[in-house]
Amino acid sequence: MTADYASGSWVVRAGREEEFVERWTEFLGWTREAAPGLRSAHLIQDSADPRHFISFASWESAEAMSSWRSLPDFPLRLGACRALCDDFRGSSYTLAATV
Repeated sequence: MTADYASGSWVVRAGREEEFVERWTEFLGWTREAAPGLRSAHLIQDSADPRHFISFASWESAEAMSSWRSLPDFPLRLGACRALCDDFRGSSYTLAATV
């Protein structure tokens, strides 16, 4: 069984952290409804730098994740989150090890 993940590293503009959490939550709520194959999604905040967040989502397959990114509304919804950020880097991953 494969494990496929989408992840983002977000640096949010100072003072916009709560708004970012709300937008990210809306984005992934839409994802849950619109994109079959999402297993779970998490957003964690850096304790030492509260402007830095990491998101990660588990997908049933790389194809499901790719289909999500191909949805017509994806750029708009991702863009709403990115608009609150000074920096963003998104990536795709596969499971390498479990302990």
